[in-house]
Amino acid sequence: MTDFSEEDREAICDMFRRLLADQASEEKLREIIETPSGLDKALWQQMAELGLTGIMIPAELGGIGGSIEEVEALMEVAGASLYNGPFISTSVIAPILLSAATNTEFVSALLEDIASGEKIIAIAGCGRSGDWTKSPEVSAKQNGSEWILSGSACFVQHARNADAFLVATAQEGNVAVFYIPKNAPGLDIVEHDTDDKTLRLSTVDFDKAQGILLEGVGEEQFKSATQSAIVALAGEQAGATRQIFDLTIEYLNTRFQFGQPIGRFQALKHMAADLLIEVESASSSARHAARALASKAPNASMLAYLAKFTCADNFRKVSADAIQLHGGIAYTVEHPAHLYWRRAQTGQWLFGSSDRFRDLYLSEMETAP
Repeated sequence: MTDFSEEDREAICDMFRRLLADQASEEKLREIIETPSGLDKALWQQMAELGLTGIMIPAELGGIGGSIEEVEALMEVAGASLYNGPFISTSVIAPILLSAATNTEFVSALLEDIASGEKIIAIAGCGRSGDWTKSPEVSAKQNGSEWILSGSACFVQHARNADAFLVATAQEGNVAVFYIPKNAPGLDIVEHDTDDKTLRLSTVDFDKAQGILLEGVGEEQFKSATQSAIVALAGEQAGATRQIFDLTIEYLNTRFQFGQPIGRFQALKHMAADLLIEVESASSSARHAARALASKAPNASMLAYLAKFTCADNFRKVSADAIQLHGGIAYTVEHPAHLYWRRAQTGQWLFGSSDRFRDLYLSEMETAP
């Protein structure tokens, strides 16, 4: 793992910020989400050329050897632009699971393909509950030297755009993870119809599909990948929360009524001050959790769970109040506030609900020394 300084981390984020400003404006986002794939693959390849898709992959395999701290910082930038690519699944979860596998030759080739942008990996991590901390609903049975998968995985992000899947299965009271190419027989993708077009979710059905076992990857490794995923999502939501707040403050300072900016009205000042607290607590919780995970701190799990529900709930609160503070104009789908609101609604449930992670946080607190 590369030892990144604060200056290094900011330089990577600035590079990503400039790329998104040039290639992922609101106008371009609205165009891309109306396409069948909902993904700008040219932008994904540019990210790969800058080393971003290999952020958590070692340098010897084509990556840059970053940690969850660098990922969280990048995700704040991504969230501000509502970037909708498969970054968390392909560049965060997949490298963690693949790096933990002991069939080294097989996974090394996959990691190189991820770093170069040649492969997009979708993660089938949960069943109908949407909760990654519960047992998967896909099962695996060994038939000679082959593994056969059956069942369904729900809320799979970017399944349509994936080249392959990593599938979590319930295996004799444990979790096992399998690699399955997208074109494998017995695999069927059913896309969900949602209000948030910036994220594509699907149910993936496995009907006696043949998979390759990631040897040495079990419940502990899957839990580690899940915690990194929820911290990455928290970073994205923190960045989006700050961006919609900044857009709202700009509006309050430029919208005049009775001869003065409406931001000078006391009631709106109080609302904005309350929202700033939500913004700062989201950023603080996401960054603190990332540092704890990166350093393997004893309370890392607890802080990851705290970041998950704090950032999800605060994003929802700030985006909802932003619509109110903008007045009637923000109730139209053409206004950017609606994009943030819809992403906040979807993010409430990704990897599990806020209530679920609040319960897990309290459980961790009770057992903490």
